[in-house]
Amino acid sequence: MRFSFRPVDPAADAPVLHSWVSQEYARFWGMLSSTVEDVVEEYSRLAASSHHQAFLGLDDGVPAFLMERYLPAESPLAGAYNVLPGDIGMHLLVGPPPGPPAAGYTTAVMQSVMAYLFEDRGTERIVVEPDARNHKIHILNERVGFRPGGVVTLPAVDLSENRKQALLSFCNRADFHATLNPILAAPAAATLGETP
Repeated sequence: MRFSFRPVDPAADAPVLHSWVSQEYARFWGMLSSTVEDVVEEYSRLAASSHHQAFLGLDDGVPAFLMERYLPAESPLAGAYNVLPGDIGMHLLVGPPPGPPAAGYTTAVMQSVMAYLFEDRGTERIVVEPDARNHKIHILNERVGFRPGGVVTLPAVDLSENRKQALLSFCNRADFHATLNPILAAPAAATLGETP
């Protein structure tokens, strides 16, 4: 696995993105009934934005995941919590595997995304707001250092729903790095070989 990132090309990438967002596992993305044209329109809108960007994640050059980075102060989150300088919002959608799922693959993708976002020295904290019912992503978020901040009500991404109940979670640089090195995350006694 060698992950890299490039900006989404709305027209060229729409077919592969559509093949991901229209699958049942991606229901929380809110585009199950979308068309390829809908995907082109949505990602053209993001490409024109000054505060929300979409990136295609590549695994050895092959499209593997979609990551969006945005400024919470310019999003519906602005009214949901006290936005701090250095907060960066993130959305992640991993594409379906081409074969049998590899153990730890999604965690590796998430770690790569987090490292990429924290490369910007101005990023102090990453903010996510997945649907409160999306238990799989909550587990993944906690695995890379996110701490839940509570459920908030946001505009729905799925037009069939009125509002979205989202689990707002935060991860700072230190909490993320602690998940990469279990010794840093362990109690001091455990690092000395003592029973905690």
